[in-house]
Amino acid sequence: MTLAYRPGDGVLHALDPRAKLALQTAFALVAFAHTTPLGLALLTPLAVLAPYLADASPRAALGEFRVVLPFLVAGPVVTALTLGPPWIRPDAAVSAALASYRVVLVLLVAAAYVYSTPTRDSRAAVRWLLPGRVGQATGVGVALVFRFLPVLQSDIAGRRDAVNARLGSERPLRERIRLVAVGGLARALDRADRLSVALRARCFAWNPTPPPLAYRSRDWLATGAALALAAAALR
Repeated sequence: MTLAYRPGDGVLHALDPRAKLALQTAFALVAFAHTTPLGLALLTPLAVLAPYLADASPRAALGEFRVVLPFLVAGPVVTALTLGPPWIRPDAAVSAALASYRVVLVLLVAAAYVYSTPTRDSRAAVRWLLPGRVGQATGVGVALVFRFLPVLQSDIAGRRDAVNARLGSERPLRERIRLVAVGGLARALDRADRLSVALRARCFAWNPTPPPLAYRSRDWLATGAALALAAAALR
């Protein structure tokens, strides 16, 4: 599976991308403003629900970030260790664990947005928020990231499978990381070069006609929920 738009009939699919961006931003603000056990416990049901509203599952959404998750798990352990007495600081481990869990919740909501929003809609929403040349350039960047990231994920997975097929799993961990990382980086640079040539060959335009955006009643409800979350972040 790759982190990309998936056509469907979920609740989030029917929302305007601007409303979804507002919800995602407000959720992140609350998560960072209230990184406490109670605050994160209250946000967890919302984060778990988000992928379901995009016709996906939390497990599938977390699987998209399997490269990042080990670092989030290792963070509290590394933070708790010290080079001298008392050697282990439980308070530091708890603080780091809460921060890591906060990131997991934000990633779940972000995955739900990507699953439910076509790239063209995201670009149009960014251009609406940032009018002029800045919005055009930012919209292009957003569109390229959303279209390029799934391809890079697939390339890295293919590289890893190729290394394992050649008994790479028996090599030291550092050697396996080097083989996959170097091969993946070379593939990414090659794709970037070909993308540049393809854009020039197609007379790439900075200002294409965006899809129409229209707020409906459900979008106003979602925006109201986003404003409520933002207000909670300010408390």
